[in-house]
Amino acid sequence: MLIAPGYAVWQDPPVIIIRDPGELLLAAARNNAEWCDAVVRGHGAAGEFTPDAWTSARRTPLLYPDAVSLAPGASAAGLVAAIDTDGPGCSVKDSFADLDLTGDGFEVLFEARWIHRPAGAPAASGSRLEWSEVTTADELEAWEAAWGGERSTGLFHPALLRHGIVFLAGRADGRIVAGAVANRGGDPVVGLSNLFAHDGSDTDAAWAGALTAIATRWPGLPVVGYEAGDDLAAAVRAGFTPLGPLRVWLHTA
Repeated sequence: MLIAPGYAVWQDPPVIIIRDPGELLLAAARNNAEWCDAVVRGHGAAGEFTPDAWTSARRTPLLYPDAVSLAPGASAAGLVAAIDTDGPGCSVKDSFADLDLTGDGFEVLFEARWIHRPAGAPAASGSRLEWSEVTTADELEAWEAAWGGERSTGLFHPALLRHGIVFLAGRADGRIVAGAVANRGGDPVVGLSNLFAHDGSDTDAAWAGALTAIATRWPGLPVVGYEAGDDLAAAVRAGFTPLGPLRVWLHTA
């Protein structure tokens, strides 16, 4: 049964396959923008979606972009005009690596690759970590402290737990030592981000644990995200395929 251009769903059990790499890129960018929007809204700002981009007129929290392009060929001028470039730290996620923002006072902060993994849990990793979903504000605070390596700063608002977003925690002796965020947006994909592993826990096991949890909660849905460097290599070992490039631009002028 065809559900959208490039998308197909196989029944019994339902497994969604996105055949077109272009559709995968669009779905990954949109999913990531929806995650950014949810984080920003937790801090009192309201992002805006257009066919070409997601933008926030108000400066976003640390580590989160002020804009995400959603389609190739988005207008750089229109995107920059929709965000606040006066304050320090303004950034743009150039989802298709096709914008030139140097004339607007931006420099490339880093480059990465979008990634995709078909639906299905990975093989057992042999990890002794116990994985579960974060369900309370106190657990979320502990999760953020483990993710950031320090105390929680309140970046992730408890309201996120009610918006189709799942914080996954891998515990050893009751303590969170690994984790990830899974975001089920409007497109038939699940976004995987913010994966971490600390205190000697195995990064490959963390990928396997997070993917198993996603496959249990959302069976049949493919997983998308983006990574770079060693994290990209770990994603590939976990069964992901690299897709197109992206860039993150930082306003420095």
